[in-house]
Amino acid sequence: MRLVVISHKPCWSSADSPSGYATDGGFPFQMRALSELFDSTTLLVPCADPEKRNGEIQLEGHNLSIARLGMPRGRGLTRKLGLLFWLIGNFPLILRELWKADAVHAPIPGDIGTIGMLLAFVLRKRLFVRHCGNWLKPVTKAEHFWKAFMEMFAGGKQVMLATGGSPQPPSRKNSAIRWIFSTTLTEDELRTCAAARELHSSPRGRLIIVCRQDREKGTGVVIQSLPLILKNHPKVSLDVVGDGASLVEFRSLAASLGVSDRVEFHGKLDHVAVVNLLKQADLFCYPTTASEGFPKVVLEALACGLPVITTRVSVLPELIGGGGGELLDTATPEAVAESIVRILSNSDRYTSMSAMALETARRFSLERWRDTIAEQLRSAWGELARREWELLRADG
Repeated sequence: MRLVVISHKPCWSSADSPSGYATDGGFPFQMRALSELFDSTTLLVPCADPEKRNGEIQLEGHNLSIARLGMPRGRGLTRKLGLLFWLIGNFPLILRELWKADAVHAPIPGDIGTIGMLLAFVLRKRLFVRHCGNWLKPVTKAEHFWKAFMEMFAGGKQVMLATGGSPQPPSRKNSAIRWIFSTTLTEDELRTCAAARELHSSPRGRLIIVCRQDREKGTGVVIQSLPLILKNHPKVSLDVVGDGASLVEFRSLAASLGVSDRVEFHGKLDHVAVVNLLKQADLFCYPTTASEGFPKVVLEALACGLPVITTRVSVLPELIGGGGGELLDTATPEAVAESIVRILSNSDRYTSMSAMALETARRFSLERWRDTIAEQLRSAWGELARREWELLRADG
């Protein structure tokens, strides 16, 4: 079976990559895992010219290839207005690739994924839609449309998964929609990262936040909490990882509060560098008020044995509620500071949280993510690859 994945994820040429292309984030890890399920996989993605970038990760996998779309121009309204012209230029390639496909995977949110989802539906292709945003709280018209489309058409050959988690199913309107978590950590990485923490091994108190640097993610709140924390833990420090529109603002905030010497801004880092920093930290702070799907970096922190301080947003209560950290009712500097001081002042409780963090993370390996999706796809489509049938016949 030939799978075509159509996504808005920007990629770029890379001479170091087996496929000739690279990107960043969790996308390359998940595409490699998905490719293991099919005879061949083609990624239909917008691509830029060669350029070495921070956080670059090679795109590779089992018989994985790239079909290069043009890169849409602009952002926001400019991108929306120009998308029609982009579609006119790219439609022949999109139509040709989807026509040849046995199955189509459209990750959403995203304009290009939405185009692929609708076109695959019209072409009556086997369709796998994965909603990667905050399923429970749609806000924009587009978010309401994606949710309505999935609730209307999920079932049969249309496999539709919502990223998140809850004891309740994603939809009361359509029971065919299922939850799926999100991760980039393989079982080997989980074993490598796993190490229960003890506070006496790091008397300094090293905090870390990894995210897109926007106000709603909570970096500013953590920085504002530092003067309060320093009264009890004078050696505490904070690592800030990631780029974003508010990064300059956060640098100025640290300076205005007199804590610049306690905060290190690392910018955007690749997966390995992020994990290395997590291993050196004591607490992961994430007082987000943003609409979250399933924040992979929280899993990465848990996998490194880091207790997590976060808010009751989306799936986070499910991840942290078992005891791998603390859940805040309000994302204020005072609440963050109180939580950090409370945890750093109780070594036994810290050790217990670290052990629970590791136990939680073990449930969310990339292999389990792949196999959970495979179970849903095989139930709807049958076997996904000829080599599976051949192996079954050989075993029989």
